[in-house]
Amino acid sequence: MTSSSSSPVAEGTPSHHGLGAWAAGVLVFGSSAAVLVVEIVALRLLAPYLGLTLETSTLVIGIALTAIACGSWLGGRVADRLNPRRLIGPALGVSGAVVALTPAVLRTTAEWAPAMLLLIASLTILLPGALLAAVTPIVTKLRLTSLAETGTVVGRLSGVGTVGAIVGTVLTGFVLVARLPVSGILIGLGTLLVVGAALVEWRTRRSSSTLVPALALVVVAGGLATTVAPGGCDAETRYHCARVVADPDRRSGRTLVLDGLRHSYVDVDDPTVLEFAYVRAIASVVDAAFPAGEPLAAHHLGGGGLTFPRYLAATRPGTRSLVSEIDSGVVRINHDRLGLTSQAGIGVRTEDGRRGLRRLDAGSRDLVVGDAFGGVSVPWHLTTVEAMKDVRRVLDEDGLYLANLIDHGSLAFARAEVATLSKTFEHVAVVGEPADLGLDQTSAPKGGNLVALASKRPIDLRAAQAALDARQTGWKITTGDDLTSWIGDAQLLTDDFAPVDQLLQPYSPPNGH
Repeated sequence: MTSSSSSPVAEGTPSHHGLGAWAAGVLVFGSSAAVLVVEIVALRLLAPYLGLTLETSTLVIGIALTAIACGSWLGGRVADRLNPRRLIGPALGVSGAVVALTPAVLRTTAEWAPAMLLLIASLTILLPGALLAAVTPIVTKLRLTSLAETGTVVGRLSGVGTVGAIVGTVLTGFVLVARLPVSGILIGLGTLLVVGAALVEWRTRRSSSTLVPALALVVVAGGLATTVAPGGCDAETRYHCARVVADPDRRSGRTLVLDGLRHSYVDVDDPTVLEFAYVRAIASVVDAAFPAGEPLAAHHLGGGGLTFPRYLAATRPGTRSLVSEIDSGVVRINHDRLGLTSQAGIGVRTEDGRRGLRRLDAGSRDLVVGDAFGGVSVPWHLTTVEAMKDVRRVLDEDGLYLANLIDHGSLAFARAEVATLSKTFEHVAVVGEPADLGLDQTSAPKGGNLVALASKRPIDLRAAQAALDARQTGWKITTGDDLTSWIGDAQLLTDDFAPVDQLLQPYSPPNGH
């Protein structure tokens, strides 16, 4: 052999495929950031249909990682066989077109062909994710002009890509989602990617290419389709797709719909109107547990439409209700669309419920109401023994804790939560449909809402049952041996182990709670 110079990238030999360091960095940074933006926003886009659960998050993360793995592998292989310069523009442009179409496609599929939703969702993450992930090995190929710099080039671009992914994650989670609708984020990202493709095509002097104009038209079509696609929101908050629906049978009635589920019903003229059975059950127990008209110091974990705090303010003048509501957008809707005024005696903190509990003084509350949900999922950290100890701490000796529980099927989550309450409080009971509590052997359990009550002192359950009957709920109360039998061998939920998403069985049709 005379020399090793026959290698196309031999040491010191420049490649005709070379790419400037700054251009390479921008391409790798931007494409890596875009993959994470798509991943995070896809979670928000799917939440109204699949719920924001551990399983949904795991699914989306798994699909995104699959896209990155496939794109990196295939991008490297293709770059070794074709001219890498001719690959970057199409990769950016096609991914941008798919991203811009995603909101309209997913929402239309969810409404018209729900059985196909998982497949279509997977494709809308896989295709752009793989194309964007392919940019890094393609750019790396272009930058490898010398074998002596292989480690430096690969390491630098890998680092730049990682920084891009971090920036995409932080920017989306802390800035974009808080200020823009998810459809706007994706259409904007798609536009940027197509613009990037146009710049790359121009730099490679492929001005005659018809690819970019065609993709630009696709992006415009995606934006137009989003405006007419089903499943739109009145407002996209930090956590929810929110709508306020007027009651056709009651002029002043409003239903707050979050992620497709009915979360609250509010009569803006008469807060004593309680539409949902579980709210009437909570009101019945509170009315039986405390003297009529007596003002209370109450804390509410989860706000929604603030139906029950409004009820307390109307029926117990002087009541001080403090609400921990994590979604500031929902709070704004209460003021802008649901008639909440500053004179209602209701204070709202935009905070996580568990952190809100820790801020309260011991023995400072007569009543704590747990009614926090994220779509079809339950914030697991509000269900554990440790969380219940915090609830017990803030209650005074005569205090009462009430929790709205939603479950179906075997009611495994509801049983586990009541078992957890029984570990923490001396007196526990559950209110619900007789069949769901095993009190009606002639009917099969249907699942739905149940209300758990827990306290340090006995509650007059006969008075509570009378109040339930007066409100025509049809619900019954179980406690004592019947409750122990109903709980069975349900596991305790702790901060160390609380598989709430696995225990809870949601009901698919959007009937809400």
